[in-house]
Amino acid sequence: MDTTTKNGRKRVVVTGFGALSPLGHDWTSAQAALRAARNKVRVIEAWEDYEGLNTRLGVPAEPFDLPAHYNRKTMRSMGRVALMATRASELALIDAGFIDPVDFKADPLLQSGRVGISYGSSAGTPSAIGDFGRMITAKSTEGITANTYIKMMSHTAAVNIGVFFGLTGRIITTSSACTSGSQGIGYAYEAIQSGKQTVMLAGGAEELDATEAAVFDTLFATSTKNDTPERTPRPFDTARDGLVLGEGACTLVLEELEHAQARGATIHAELIGYGTNSDGSHVTHPKSETMAQAMRLALDDADLPASAIGYVNAHGTATEQGDIAESVATLAVLGERVPISSLKSYIGHTLGACGALEAWLSIEMMRADWFAPTINLTQVDPRCAALDYITEGGRALQTDIVMSNNFAFGGINTSLIFRRWRN
Repeated sequence: MDTTTKNGRKRVVVTGFGALSPLGHDWTSAQAALRAARNKVRVIEAWEDYEGLNTRLGVPAEPFDLPAHYNRKTMRSMGRVALMATRASELALIDAGFIDPVDFKADPLLQSGRVGISYGSSAGTPSAIGDFGRMITAKSTEGITANTYIKMMSHTAAVNIGVFFGLTGRIITTSSACTSGSQGIGYAYEAIQSGKQTVMLAGGAEELDATEAAVFDTLFATSTKNDTPERTPRPFDTARDGLVLGEGACTLVLEELEHAQARGATIHAELIGYGTNSDGSHVTHPKSETMAQAMRLALDDADLPASAIGYVNAHGTATEQGDIAESVATLAVLGERVPISSLKSYIGHTLGACGALEAWLSIEMMRADWFAPTINLTQVDPRCAALDYITEGGRALQTDIVMSNNFAFGGINTSLIFRRWRN
């Protein structure tokens, strides 16, 4: 089997998944939740205490257990976002066969310099950021410790992953809001393609917090269906009223094909295309033309025609400007025939984690020959493009190629293309 592309670049495969999500922490749990077609949105009672905050809705990750080696010493520099990222990465390394699931002994490769990290979140842990905020207002360093900044910094997830596992390869930090996870995957892919690294931990994480909800609240972009959480968010629907924030973490182990085959690794899928660009026009108003170009860049990278894409995982935030611009861009590139759905209708917008969580679930749905619907989508907004929106019951569908798209504040656009692995 040829282990390089026609351009002589290394081929890149996915050999491990690890996730902490609102749908559960493995595909069995996630698939059951998707097939049940019920969202995970709930009222966050603690948010009632914030005057002026309109939304009360959020989507926490399911509870998760930690092994004994997660202790005070190993977690001292971790806030919740870094902890979730680290545990998701460990689960991915176990899945890939680089860490023993019983004694947690690590493959020596992890400390060889050949394994790197490409990972992001929108920000560090909000409570640590708040500690510095209080310092500014109170003119006092009370509460500031040696680890406060480590918990606060935007690259806290990537750095803590590296320290926890003793990784000495390159670290690429992708704090790019809603594309943090997808850029993490894309830049990891490029690092392996070029031969700079053999294995990369790639993905993103985010913790749920009222401060992040307030960001979107000020833009009137959050859902305020506080009395009916089961009915929101509603991506692409004419009755949508905004997004709902969620949390989670997801790590993909990306690996050079030749190396994966030599060690007998289980290959879940192949990553064959990545495109990213920026709007260059406005921080919060998406631009369909450059969104479309990001998809074309991914298709060019994969050396595929648009007709090869069998399913699109939409960014689908349930905001008016985002839904319309994205649907128009998708139509312009892929036409009206391609099936499309948004997983944010189940888990909300997990910000830095969404690109990785949605990539993982897109691959798993491809392997299961079934794609989840956009729930709560009952009447497509006529201003959205005419696409093949997957709705009630999902869609039994066999395809070898899926695309996962994400678009972020700042006009950052990403598109990833995965291919089914056939031995």
